[in-house]
Amino acid sequence: MGGNQTQTKFILLGITDRPCAQTPLFVLFLLIYIVTLVGNVGIITLVRVSPSLHTPMYFFLTHFAFIDICYSTVISPRMLADLLSEDKTISFTACMIQFLIFSFLGSAECHLLAMMAYDRHVAICQPLLYVTIISSRVCWQLVASSYLFAFLSAIVYTWCVFGGSFCGPNRIDHFLCDVVPVLKLMCSDTHSSEMIIFAFVTINVVSAVVVILLSYISILFTVLSMCSAQSRARAFHTCASHLMAVASFGTKVFMYLQPPSSHRSQDKVASIIYTIVTPMLNPFIYSLRNKEVKGALIKCRSRFFNHWQHKKVLSSSTCTVHIN
Repeated sequence: MGGNQTQTKFILLGITDRPCAQTPLFVLFLLIYIVTLVGNVGIITLVRVSPSLHTPMYFFLTHFAFIDICYSTVISPRMLADLLSEDKTISFTACMIQFLIFSFLGSAECHLLAMMAYDRHVAICQPLLYVTIISSRVCWQLVASSYLFAFLSAIVYTWCVFGGSFCGPNRIDHFLCDVVPVLKLMCSDTHSSEMIIFAFVTINVVSAVVVILLSYISILFTVLSMCSAQSRARAFHTCASHLMAVASFGTKVFMYLQPPSSHRSQDKVASIIYTIVTPMLNPFIYSLRNKEVKGALIKCRSRFFNHWQHKKVLSSSTCTVHIN
């Protein structure tokens, strides 16, 4: 990136400076990170091996899980290391790369939620045309376009945050390289950078929110026009998991649409929720409230158990033959 920065490294102050709290927090966040990896890798694996889940909705879900894995991995290992280490320095380049990946994943997740809402809209409002409209090719085009736009947005964000001069303090009051704490360290005027970032965040969020709102307004009218109460309940149930994911995404929207002057130390708690806790919860949201996922999980478990039993029987038979 450009700029005439003189800083070559920063110091991440982390979540807390109290030594007595660092070890318990390390254990807690390590467990959360492990659960996040296991849960999201499990979702991806389950979708891959279950033919009943080879549908556009679960195609988008695997990408959502992949983003959650990357989200946690770009934040958690560094944060865990800082909780146990006295040296909390991070190089200028490493900080910039972390922010670039972090902002890319956040933008991609925003657009992916909108695509999942559109998928539900077509499935409920135009079920006879669903296979035609949401084809495999269309799915890949939607996902590729979201990644492309997210990457371009991330480049703009990173240039605005790291393209100026850093010649003063180098202590970042956060556990990651985020917009507001890094901009506070710039020597040059940050007003134009803040406006550009705000504009791009607004474009990303508003475009996603418009698609989600229009999709669910259409879904609501379609569901209310259904004659059967059972059909209405089934339609609402298919949207429940996605709505919960959208609601959890609201903390991030709240954070980045605030003016920089209104950010406080409590923002660390909000950052922990959407960067660490939410990626852990998403697999549970989509599995515990989804009959198809639970059904596929039961089938895989039964298939694995039967395969294991078959191997055990074959092994016993082989041993008997050898003994005789």
